[in-house]
Amino acid sequence: MEIFAHRGSSGTHPENTLPAFVEAAALPVHGVELDVHLSKDGELVVIHDEKVNRTTNGKGYVKDMPLAELKQLDAGNWKAGEWAGTAIPTLAEVFDVFKDTRHVLNVELKTDVFPYPGAVEKVARLAAEQGMEHQLVISSFNHPDVKLAVDRHHVPGAILASNILVDMAAYAETVGTERLHLSLPYALRHGAELVEKGLAVYVYTVNRLDYAEQLRQIGASGIFTDYPQKMLEELT
Repeated sequence: MEIFAHRGSSGTHPENTLPAFVEAAALPVHGVELDVHLSKDGELVVIHDEKVNRTTNGKGYVKDMPLAELKQLDAGNWKAGEWAGTAIPTLAEVFDVFKDTRHVLNVELKTDVFPYPGAVEKVARLAAEQGMEHQLVISSFNHPDVKLAVDRHHVPGAILASNILVDMAAYAETVGTERLHLSLPYALRHGAELVEKGLAVYVYTVNRLDYAEQLRQIGASGIFTDYPQKMLEELT
């Protein structure tokens, strides 16, 4: 079962920052998950929320700030003083951390609230420019963007979902992927039947060994965890 470092090693480091990704890059896990928005001037920036309020010392929407302004924010001090002054990274900076590794980079496009036109193309182009297209997976709760990644840019895509009220196998076929990224409660209830239908089930966010073991027993392909080193030690 594959292990992905969720927002980097976010349990021990400030999420979605270079220190968290450097920590994850040093681990023999399968990959890393990160979240991408577009700045006001169209730059790919790595942060989870639509607003900067929770994980920085600033306030406001990512989409309303140019990159230079976002770079002035402190994205580390909220976690611990030792990371004070840590900046919001660009996607290019995160790619640089992993360019000489074999880690798969699961880029979650946060286009389910604001559309961010052109974001899929920008991610795919950046990966190609850095020779990392074979390490890339694009996921999103905005499933048309997943389909765009698969159909137009030939990038592996993953359907993010927290609850499902349709035939997921048939739906996934319309999107063009067999890869599902599902919430832990839903996966524990329905993951086995989805695996039996030939779908690849990845589960977020798994920080307990007992849950991870149950997911492995039902055939889950992978998990996203805030504590990749701990989970790696416990599962191997």
